[in-house]
Amino acid sequence: MPVINFNYDDLSNLIGYKIEKEEFLNRIPMIGCEIERVDGNEISIEVFPNRPDLYSVEGIARAARAFFGFETGLKNYKTKTSDVITEVEPSVKEIRPFIATALVRNVKMSSNLISSLMELQEKLHFGLGRDRKKVAIGVHDFDQIKPPFVYKAVNPKSIRFVPLAETREMNLEEILQRHPKGIAYAHLLSGKKKYPILIDAKKNVLSFPPIINGTLTEVTPFTTNIFIDVTGTDQHLIKTTLNIITTALAERGGDIYITEVKDSEDEYHYPDFSPREEELSVKYVFSILGTKLTKREIKESLERMGYDVLDSKNDVMKVAISPCRSDILHEVDIVEDVAIGYGFNRFSPDIPKSITYGKPLESYRVYDNARMIMIGLGFNEVTTLSLSNKRDEFLNIGYKEERDSIEIENPIGEEYNTIRVSLLPSLLKIGMENRHHSLPQQIFELGNVVENIKNKTHIAAIKIDSKANFTECKSIVEAFFRDIGFDISIEKGNHPAFISGRCASINYKDKGIGFFGELHPDTLTSFNIEHPAIAFEIDIEEMVQ
Repeated sequence: MPVINFNYDDLSNLIGYKIEKEEFLNRIPMIGCEIERVDGNEISIEVFPNRPDLYSVEGIARAARAFFGFETGLKNYKTKTSDVITEVEPSVKEIRPFIATALVRNVKMSSNLISSLMELQEKLHFGLGRDRKKVAIGVHDFDQIKPPFVYKAVNPKSIRFVPLAETREMNLEEILQRHPKGIAYAHLLSGKKKYPILIDAKKNVLSFPPIINGTLTEVTPFTTNIFIDVTGTDQHLIKTTLNIITTALAERGGDIYITEVKDSEDEYHYPDFSPREEELSVKYVFSILGTKLTKREIKESLERMGYDVLDSKNDVMKVAISPCRSDILHEVDIVEDVAIGYGFNRFSPDIPKSITYGKPLESYRVYDNARMIMIGLGFNEVTTLSLSNKRDEFLNIGYKEERDSIEIENPIGEEYNTIRVSLLPSLLKIGMENRHHSLPQQIFELGNVVENIKNKTHIAAIKIDSKANFTECKSIVEAFFRDIGFDISIEKGNHPAFISGRCASINYKDKGIGFFGELHPDTLTSFNIEHPAIAFEIDIEEMVQ
């Protein structure tokens, strides 16, 4: 979970009211902020990932102001108008279509603000932005550029500028190939013939989203006016992200100015602090919490969580939600905030009115039974990674070409770039690692694979022994199904991992659920296994549906 680091004196100044540090540390976990570390006045707080509005010390100060009762209700931020316009050209629509901008003037820059702003930017990139795929943020020194701005797509070699952390000009293609940020995020523009760019009236480059900004607009300790651009593929997330950043700067005393974004279809004005309105049923609150709260108690609880209650008729209350809250997706999310605002310590525990007993699902009973049977047959259970690679999953077990599978978009290495479709390669790799140990070696695994974009539970086993043969494997399979209590049929089968004529398929209710046999020498060679081996793999989930 995201960890927010700050100095308590800085937080106290932002709150504007006196709260003893011990009281703050004791009560702030109630809103979902776990204390990670306290070293004098240096504090680290772990925040729930669903609360990006708390990803900065400024956001925590705003929440604490309401939660501790100093300034309850929805926080309203004053805005001013500006003549800053960003024009969006149609060329960027198929690449990274949305952009939102804002101008914050009269910012009192400090080391605390710079540190907080950088940390907030990176956490929003990773959380809301899905590592910049959906949202990317640019923060610029406004005094170095001249509006109007243009957001468009260009040929990668047509524009050159000096990116952050560099001293020489590079074109967009060179940035993706040579700059650390370009290398890290080049996959986000993979397959695109043109790349997005944000320039000012003098053709100066502000940003190459979602990769990097230019050094021209780098924020320094002397910056007082900040221009923010947020680009991406999800307009709602872009608006929320911009709201979080601009309100954080406003908490530091900055003045927020509305900017305009124009494209061929419409005009937008950002930031948009209009609260979202939702209805909340008092009966629904009771049904979820199990405690009858009065309308006044619900209203006070919501105000302590930064909501406004606009109206209340009969059983329904209309509430206004902060434009910085992206986590309120359903009425039940508002009820959760009612419980937090009311205080979990105020709920009275209730003894269950009837005795109930849990029991495992039928499928898990079968899985546990399967494990016991395999252990009884002399096999040792192993647990392997669900990640694999196409070479092991397909080519090394006899397939002539790679087949469809779910690939990891940005893997940490080529060894683990695919979600496995079979357990057999995982067991063969265990055999390879233990090839210098004595024989026989008998292992099995009951685990998940992915078939047709669905998780499936398989069980597979392998026996490596100089005398291993098809007849022995058939006996093991028949003993397994006899003890587990399922009637199956066996018929001749083919699988590229096995020797032709020494492989069989397993059918249950006239449907193929697995295979077994003697492994082909080529399969064994691919995994550096030097002795004969037999194996089986069964879709055990298919039997318990």
